[in-house]
Amino acid sequence: MSTKTKILDAAEVLFADKGFNGTSLREITSQAEVNLAAVNYHFGSKKELIKAVMSRYMNELSPRLESALNALCLEEVKPTLIEVFSAFLEPLLHLNSFKDNGTSTFLQLLGRGYTDSQGFLRWFLTTQYPGVFTKFTQAVQKAYPELNKEEMFWRLHFTMGTIVFTMSSSDALIDIAQNDFDRQVDIAGVIKQVIPYVAAGVAAPIVR
Repeated sequence: MSTKTKILDAAEVLFADKGFNGTSLREITSQAEVNLAAVNYHFGSKKELIKAVMSRYMNELSPRLESALNALCLEEVKPTLIEVFSAFLEPLLHLNSFKDNGTSTFLQLLGRGYTDSQGFLRWFLTTQYPGVFTKFTQAVQKAYPELNKEEMFWRLHFTMGTIVFTMSSSDALIDIAQNDFDRQVDIAGVIKQVIPYVAAGVAAPIVR
């Protein structure tokens, strides 16, 4: 395994577990068993390392997700919002084939980008992978054309908040499902539970 891969693997685990702000470069280099100079050589800074960690997942996710959303946009029949959000399921679960526990790790990292106030990361994702965000917005608009731009912003913001909170506590939710309801739920089950909820929120009646 290359030094760069060792750093990325260690960083993604620590970032997902402790957050971007709560993880130091020394912790990463200790976990990766490399020296600090290796991080500076391969990435230059902590911000660039964070971008590289997210890019590994987004490069796998974005083509599949963009294709799924584009298919909905091209259909003659208006999609439902549940269909729009369900388009995320297969691309997200594909990340488990890319890396062990990849779906959960990616969603936790994405959540950290919001809870840790990593504004530069949100800017990076929207500018580096504009097709995903454009196709998603188009699919939502096709499913619910009555939403104006401002209403779309608020509803998708609240949706992201719900998803971030849910995925950051997914391990606890899986344990609760087992202990309280005797149900075995994996990360796919958690995603399937949240889809109709966020779809209903976006589809709520417009109040003006």
